[in-house]
Amino acid sequence: MSAITQAAGQLLQGKTAIITGGGQGIGLAIAEKFLSHGASVLVADIDGEKAAEAIAPLADAGGDIAAHGCDVTVESDQSSLVRAALDRFGRIDILVNNAGVTRDGYISKLTEFDYDLVLGVSLKGAWLGMRAVAPLFRQQGSGAIVNMSSLSGKIGNPGQTNYSAAKAGLIGLTKAGAKEFGTAGVRVNAVQPGLVRTAMTLAMKPEIFAAKEAEVPLGRAGRPEEVADAVVFLSSPMASYINGAVLEVTGGRGI
Repeated sequence: MSAITQAAGQLLQGKTAIITGGGQGIGLAIAEKFLSHGASVLVADIDGEKAAEAIAPLADAGGDIAAHGCDVTVESDQSSLVRAALDRFGRIDILVNNAGVTRDGYISKLTEFDYDLVLGVSLKGAWLGMRAVAPLFRQQGSGAIVNMSSLSGKIGNPGQTNYSAAKAGLIGLTKAGAKEFGTAGVRVNAVQPGLVRTAMTLAMKPEIFAAKEAEVPLGRAGRPEEVADAVVFLSSPMASYINGAVLEVTGGRGI
């Protein structure tokens, strides 16, 4: 057993996961956490070369991980992603729909292109991903899908009507998917992170970040690995009777 898979609690031993948008931030943290729990991982990102560079240290440490370029808004790319996972690992057990982008602006200034882009990547991308794995998951009678929503989808953020709408839409997609796939033994759940320390949030003006952090009852922003822990749980046998749930990882912000 490699050093990277010797962490306590092998919750995903023998499982294979696809993680979209896994080349950085929370997606990369999920990939690392999955490896520590014994999973094999295919990281998908629109920039396949960047993703390959990002996962290189994990592979060098003995992780069973690979990268694949994928535009999640393109159906043929999603099909290719599934084939790549099967070719490399021989199975797929988990899909984490994490890919997302932001293009902020108030309604009066937000372009239609930027609205469509954000909805396309976050919401349509997750729908295409679920559709791509559906035949396989139904056939094998098992599978776990985790859709990465956001607190923005619950409380809304001014200047983020596109992002808030996409992340709220993921909740509806999750619940409908849970009802569609549940009879086949496939679980669909969602995670709603709050303020998490990533390159994107740390690019905020310090005073804005501090104001948002002050709204967190725990008194601090979250860490990517804390979100990843929630995804591991929902993907694991420990959540075998959890379906259609939305797990907030917010430190209590937004309650």
